[in-house]
Amino acid sequence: MQKPRTTAATVAALASLLALAACGTEQAGTDPGADTVAPDVPVTGVHWAFESVTVAGKETRAPAGADVEIEKNGRAKGNSGCNHFGAAVAVNGDTLTVSTGETTEMGCPAELQSFESTLHKAFSGTLKAKLDGDRLTLTAPDGKTVLALTSEPAAPLNGTTWNVTSLLSGDTAASLPQGSEGKAHFVIDKNGKVSGNLGCNNFSTTARISGRTIDFGEITTTRMRCTGPQMDLETELYKVFGGTATYELRHRALTLSTADGEGFGATAKPVAKG
Repeated sequence: MQKPRTTAATVAALASLLALAACGTEQAGTDPGADTVAPDVPVTGVHWAFESVTVAGKETRAPAGADVEIEKNGRAKGNSGCNHFGAAVAVNGDTLTVSTGETTEMGCPAELQSFESTLHKAFSGTLKAKLDGDRLTLTAPDGKTVLALTSEPAAPLNGTTWNVTSLLSGDTAASLPQGSEGKAHFVIDKNGKVSGNLGCNNFSTTARISGRTIDFGEITTTRMRCTGPQMDLETELYKVFGGTATYELRHRALTLSTADGEGFGATAKPVAKG
């Protein structure tokens, strides 16, 4: 039997068929540039302080102590400036999906309650994340709801300037007496010496720290005359610095309270931006 001849044209045709077969069996996505998924925006494991929340073009500045941290397990823990809250957060590329969570129910001043309500409505659903250095912006699909946050390091108990921001009584937080805001502060140095201002008079004392308890020593103050609100604040702070207090430190927020539940909340002095 005569064998069929293999011509150059036959070889070319076979090569063409093999190439077509290869194209037909190639799986989608084998192209290095196909279906590329952007890496997740690195928002987890970072302490974020809320700067502001904008809803429908109206910006509300966040109170001191309002913050959130998104853990790698998908849980978010934060503070609205008064109450603590939690939520589930899924991160996919530059998209965050925030599910409704839980919150404590401590009584808060009206302005803090207002921000809290605004924050919980904004920090929910689908949000687009944009990271620029230490600043994070979260934007809702409508583009009209925007949360601005910045990362800050934790503040140690010793050596930090703590600004007094609220008064505590049991499960209730109250604003400072009107006219006394922005002056009361203190520092506990590494040797346990305490110095600061009670809202009017400067003061000094000592602190012996054991676990979560601080035993304050004898307190001395200057003798300036104070207005009514300043005197009211000074009286409340004196109760804490004049005896034994329990403290709770959460990143950049500090509370000190006596055995009967009276005390105050303070936040670390803001980090200076370079």
